[in-house]
Amino acid sequence: MASRPVVLVTGAAKRLGREIALHLGANGLDVAVHYRGSQAEAEATTSELRQLGVRAEMFRADLSDESACRSLVPAVHAQFQRLDAIVNNASTFEYDAPHSFTAVSMDRHWRSNVAPAVILAQALHERIKGTSARGCVVNLVDQKLWNLNPDYFSYTLSKAALQAATVMLAQSLAPEVRVCGVAPGVTLVSGPMTEDEFAKARTLTPLQYSSTPQDVARAVRFLIESPAITGTTLMVDGGQHLQPQPRDVLFIANPTKDH
Repeated sequence: MASRPVVLVTGAAKRLGREIALHLGANGLDVAVHYRGSQAEAEATTSELRQLGVRAEMFRADLSDESACRSLVPAVHAQFQRLDAIVNNASTFEYDAPHSFTAVSMDRHWRSNVAPAVILAQALHERIKGTSARGCVVNLVDQKLWNLNPDYFSYTLSKAALQAATVMLAQSLAPEVRVCGVAPGVTLVSGPMTEDEFAKARTLTPLQYSSTPQDVARAVRFLIESPAITGTTLMVDGGQHLQPQPRDVLFIANPTKDH
């Protein structure tokens, strides 16, 4: 059995998931690197983790496929002989608004952003129930939930469901599994945002500073390592949620851009 704690990070091949995985590895956790299609990037993340002196293994799964999602925790456990934490980072982020909403778009976001987090938390609980082990699930939500606007409508609805699930899972899976959330602000260039728009958007907070990937990764590790915290979400956004905005920050940074 692995002597170090093992954490599964979904979407760990690139972007924020990669930074979270590398930060956890740098602080002594073995990492299960989940990816869907980015095999080369997953291999690079796994290689860097191994260079840090921790164990890292790759696991491919389309989490929107329920069968594949349900197979992931058993596969990780079979490799490591333990699993202590799950970071639900992988997500779908596509633009729509109330006037362009379709059930297809909602379903696509739900299957990527909500159902896998519930299924994986359920699987972790089943794995450690009846043992002395304790687990933790950290769900990546979005500060946007505390600062609502109608842009990215289906995405926002899915993250609202994930936030509600975080609380209900924390209630249901205790004491074996703690369930927490991290809500980043403007952290990486995404969607149609340019580098200049990103740089401007990052200053549109009370602290004139938004979250970096490292800020988010530190918050994730803090929750994994804090046995008395469950059912709560950390806002890692430079105070962006305190500043009401009528549109997504992309359109505030560049008012001439629209869908």
